[in-house]
Amino acid sequence: NLEAPETPVYSVKGHKEIINSIDGVGGLGIGEGAPEIVTGSRDGTVKVWDPRQKDTPVANMEPVQGESKRDCWTVAFGNAYNQEERVVCAGYDNGDIKLFDLKTMSLRWETNIKNGVCSVEFDRKDVNMNKLVATSLEGKFHVFDMRTQHPTKGFASVSEKAQKSTLWQVRHLPQNRDIFMTSGGAGSLHLWKYEYPAQRSKKDSEGAEMGVAGSVSLLQNVTLSTQPISSLDWSPDKKGLCVCGAFDQTVRVLIVTKLNKV
Repeated sequence: NLEAPETPVYSVKGHKEIINSIDGVGGLGIGEGAPEIVTGSRDGTVKVWDPRQKDTPVANMEPVQGESKRDCWTVAFGNAYNQEERVVCAGYDNGDIKLFDLKTMSLRWETNIKNGVCSVEFDRKDVNMNKLVATSLEGKFHVFDMRTQHPTKGFASVSEKAQKSTLWQVRHLPQNRDIFMTSGGAGSLHLWKYEYPAQRSKKDSEGAEMGVAGSVSLLQNVTLSTQPISSLDWSPDKKGLCVCGAFDQTVRVLIVTKLNKV
């Protein structure tokens, strides 16, 4: 509560090692269902917390016995369009991306993008899964079409090399889910637009539905710092207003114009 910041509304000792990423959903009109928090840690676990339930997570996704422990760098909620459905996507240091279904408490899908996953985000948390963007250490990002899951091939995707250095974060424009910003290790921001294909799914040779990936185009880019821009967020109220934090200890407030024309 920002009116009384000295006392946290909810506090819990969640992990044995550093917490790299946190996301929230539910309540307040940001997705249906319980108000929940998800954390990803260096200890290899992803945990979901309900502030109304003290001290113990409501879900705990950890490596099975014998499986090596990977550093979880990023977590994100999605698919929270009704009281029952909810997924968590997690990205790891070895390039693994895992999609956990909280309704069935199972691993729904996994893939590997060959480089450490720095950030994952659904284009909207509170709708049927539509798109997911994952950014990586080597300056590449991947856009997955999450509408159609093929039994063996998973989700269709398109990848783009934004730059040579790490892509620290991705954030979708709240007022238009097909526009998103990536922040980079070279101190730059890149604004992208996703274009859907003529048909988002097709049947394979055996009659199973599979997704069709669209394309990505660069709308604008700017270099703001000699240091990595590690964090970014859009204003949900003022279209184009955003704030970013960088390793040079500077917080910058920016405005992106002409977004209604793209």
